[in-house]
Amino acid sequence: MISTFRIRAGKETEFAAVHAQAWPSYRRSGLVLDSPHLVMRGKDDAGKTYFVEILTWKRHDAPDRAPKEIQAIWSKLETLCESRDGHRGIEFPEVEIVHTLK
Repeated sequence: MISTFRIRAGKETEFAAVHAQAWPSYRRSGLVLDSPHLVMRGKDDAGKTYFVEILTWKRHDAPDRAPKEIQAIWSKLETLCESRDGHRGIEFPEVEIVHTLK
């Protein structure tokens, strides 16, 4: 999965702190594979911050079965993000690994 988070101006530090809680919660709940897991930060054409996270759920329906602890983190993340350029504040299209280089 590739998650894109479009952060509200001035909320970057708060977002990073809340987002840092998600991965350990996913792992404790047994919802994700250990790798790949990447978190990247960038700026869009308008200079606004966004984060991208790449992870793999153990099961397709893992997000649907997330415990309340994780749902609370997601709710908080949503308040720190904004819709931009026709995109929702948080988008998470599902993708699959086609090839990895070593």
